Amino acid sequence: MISEDNGQYLVEIAKEAISTYLETNLRIPVPEDCPDELKEELGVFVTLNKKRRLRGCIGYPEPVKSLIESTIDVAISAAFEDPRFPALKTEEYGDLEFEVTVLTQPELIEVAHPKQYFDEIEIGRDGLIIQKGYARGLLLPQVAPENGFNVETFLEHTCMKAGISADSWMDESCDVYKFQGQIFK
Repeated sequence: MISEDNGQYLVEIAKEAISTYLETNLRIPVPEDCPDELKEELGVFVTLNKKRRLRGCIGYPEPVKSLIESTIDVAISAAFEDPRFPALKTEEYGDLEFEVTVLTQPELIEVAHPKQYFDEIEIGRDGLIIQKGYARGLLLPQVAPENGFNVETFLEHTCMKAGISADSWMDESCDVYKFQGQIFK
């Protein structure tokens, strides 16, 4: 997907976007020295941790604009608009750990029987999106190993993230997608 150097560049951009927004309430522009590789349209998430605990995580699961623009957007959103947390305060900035996850295009997993998901999903490699009607939940690839999930538990937690019952992944009206992510810290 993208080079390690460009991944680290995105981490620095996420930090700068949040720092600038804290100070000025303004969005930073795309830097003039932005590598061409980061102008490609890809999905991306920015995760903020504070003392090893989640402090914010927002992203675009699918490509909607250039990777650099998306990273700036979701960094600011993770810090100030994640509904699970209050807006970031200036005094918290120094305690943050920054993580940028660049995503592949989500791929619908087609199975004849729900138990086949166990063969199609690899813990540590795949992230999941589960959609049933208007309900949609996403968990990044790193969530399963960080929490000791097996495939079934990962499916259940993705359903719960969508606000649907944990066993909805077994329902034929439920679509399960997988994607991979490159993680930069």
